Amino acid sequence: MEQEHKQLVIGILAHVDSGKTTLSEAMLYGTGTIRKLGRVDHKDAFLDTDALEKARGITIFSKQALFTAGNTDFTLLDTPGHVDFSTETERTLQVLDYAVLVISGSDGVQGHTRTLWRLLARYQIPAFLFINKMDLAPGREQEILRDLKESLGGNFVDFGADGTESFYEEAAVSGEAELEEFLETGQVSKDAIRSRIASRDLFPCYFGSALKNTGVEEFMRGLEEYTLEPVYPDEFGAKIFKIVRDSQGERLTYMKITGGVLHVKDRIGEEKVNQLRLYSGDKYEAVSEAPAGMICAATGLLHTKPGEGLGVCEMGAEPVLEPVLTYRVELPEDVDAAAMLPKLLQLEEEEPELHIVWEEEKKEIHAQIMGEIQTEILQSVIAERFGVDVTFGSSHIVYKETIANT
Repeated sequence: MEQEHKQLVIGILAHVDSGKTTLSEAMLYGTGTIRKLGRVDHKDAFLDTDALEKARGITIFSKQALFTAGNTDFTLLDTPGHVDFSTETERTLQVLDYAVLVISGSDGVQGHTRTLWRLLARYQIPAFLFINKMDLAPGREQEILRDLKESLGGNFVDFGADGTESFYEEAAVSGEAELEEFLETGQVSKDAIRSRIASRDLFPCYFGSALKNTGVEEFMRGLEEYTLEPVYPDEFGAKIFKIVRDSQGERLTYMKITGGVLHVKDRIGEEKVNQLRLYSGDKYEAVSEAPAGMICAATGLLHTKPGEGLGVCEMGAEPVLEPVLTYRVELPEDVDAAAMLPKLLQLEEEEPELHIVWEEEKKEIHAQIMGEIQTEILQSVIAERFGVDVTFGSSHIVYKETIANT
């Protein structure tokens, strides 16, 4: 049965250095979205557009690209792999229809892979796996599948064997009806496989090398063939997952429309949507409306927050990942702390986990930070945006008080 035209939001997740951005580039190249394959180490990746990302060769800010494969329009969200920026990844998860988890064939399951897997379970997101860098781990497919089952726990099936008896046998284990169908016919229908993937009872695995562009086309076909578009209500709803400012300083509210349609000039509370933008890389197209299933950036909204639900959409869950260290923000002598505070609060809108705090007695500003690389990136962002060179003083561990007994 041929599926109708679909619109899907997929996110790429990985432990740092698994080749996540390289896979994104190969997917965009394979669908004709970009004409030349960029590389992280050549500083010309389509999605790593920020100067800080180019300098460090890592993804720091989640970004998006639009492409079409077969009869599916995809919005691809590329997320940071480094643990210091994992709160950004967690916020992005709340708007995904499917996740693509990239695992390095030569390294296997790593510490941060397990964290990402727990988050996918928490937000109940179906996942496809691309096991990358197989040119460095030839012939290890079965060993890697065993490792995945032991480390992450789940029904991981090699979809490179699609159509073979062993493939159907593996897929049949995902549900009773599927097992019955396999015993009667020797096969499992595509519809059944799609619904088992959507319910997280089956996780398709594809093996290849994004850098060598092997296995990517097959993976793209699988994404197109084995995904289902969610059913959305007619009433308007949207989930906000990110606040950023563009190069002109315009405040952008990124959201996924989860019901109905959002139009330019629609009112949200007391505010009005001035413009709706569809971004791909650092370029955008302005549109007059955004239907359910679409990711858009709205201008004109000044009081929105990441995690907020609009219309019939509920507020997002409290994030699992929280910073563990509080730092004192050290300002140059000629900069007044009280004048700097609103600027830092602007950054907190974009990174809610910073928890900027003003200590009145000491006239000090404190911020919560995930780790060392994040402090360096923050210093760069503050210098670039506000022209102030800050440093971070002594840190202490964030304490949370809980009730120990009744």
